[in-house]
Amino acid sequence: MVLMEANRGKPVDVIAGSLHIRLAETAEEVRASQTLRYRVFCEEMAAQPTMQQQLEGREYDSFDEYCDHLLVFDLSGGKESVIGSYRLMRREQAARRGQFYSVDEYDLSRLLAYPGEILELGRSCVDRQFRTGSTMQLLWRGISDYVLYYNIDIMFGCASLPSVAPEELALPLSYLYHHHLAPPALRPRAVPERYVAMDRIPVEAINLREARRMLPPLIRGYLRLGAFIGDGAVVDRDFGTTDVAIVVKTDWVTEKYHRHYKLSGDAARD
Repeated sequence: MVLMEANRGKPVDVIAGSLHIRLAETAEEVRASQTLRYRVFCEEMAAQPTMQQQLEGREYDSFDEYCDHLLVFDLSGGKESVIGSYRLMRREQAARRGQFYSVDEYDLSRLLAYPGEILELGRSCVDRQFRTGSTMQLLWRGISDYVLYYNIDIMFGCASLPSVAPEELALPLSYLYHHHLAPPALRPRAVPERYVAMDRIPVEAINLREARRMLPPLIRGYLRLGAFIGDGAVVDRDFGTTDVAIVVKTDWVTEKYHRHYKLSGDAARD
């Protein structure tokens, strides 16, 4: 993939073929990302929209106005259309909102006590026809640029498995708990009233291949980046999912993606 820096003064601004990744710059672009979120979360998946969201065809909440929205635009149709989205929230943005989104599911006190900058990731989605490896690579390139621009040390957020019945997810949940549990100093824990135990199968009884196969692509992608998992799952009936907490130290992510794209660019110039 050949990439071109569109504007070096912005946190993220990269063009790759017919795709352009940057932060949303207008309210209209944020609304376009919310329309994409509605198609993915409410129409394809099991999220339950409010009546107002159904009327507007957008998935949104009170956090949107405080966050940065990392968007992938398709340029091939003659105008920019949003085909990918990630919602990003730093400490100062969460302070203005009053909390991080994940606080309703997880005790984040250990992450909040971390001395460096932290970033919450959420609402990741890509239009069905653009769900390719290259689109996800571009999204991660955008996150890597954002992390470097704001000097972020730790990323975290909730990632979802598609069921509200934890017993159906015993294998992947147990695998995540036994093989990827975060170290105590960085370990979110599900709030007591929503805590669902993840260690449902003994470690020696876990079929590793089958457990990994059952993980959604986004969680597998996080694990390839060295992600850790928090203690306890949370059932989110509004979205029809069971959530786990993800924690990623960013130094390895930025090194991996910038090395990857530097090598790609060098090859393209040869």
